[in-house]
Amino acid sequence: MAYTEKFQSLADAARAKVDEVAPADVAALIADGAIALDIRDPDEHAKDHIPGSLNISRGKLEMNVEEALPDLDRVILCYCNANNRGALSAASLRDMGYTNARFIGGGLNARRILPA
Repeated sequence: MAYTEKFQSLADAARAKVDEVAPADVAALIADGAIALDIRDPDEHAKDHIPGSLNISRGKLEMNVEEALPDLDRVILCYCNANNRGALSAASLRDMGYTNARFIGGGLNARRILPA
């Protein structure tokens, strides 16, 4: 998908602010207590998602996250289909005080290609 230069610049700045998690490391992090946070829209989540993930769409993230995830120190693995919305979400969560907000590199698309 082609993005505008301004949007991509914003997403790139967000990626520089937060840690990227390799898709192969997600299962172990979740087993250790991390939460996978699907920030895609509900219709996208309904089609496919990481099992057990929480869905709060990007458009409502800042309004709804504190009630759903009150622990500011919990590891949160934001993801979308690729990188941009996940990185933007993780950066926003960091700005809100979530110290361990990260994003899954390559998003759900990258998780799909991992061996079972």
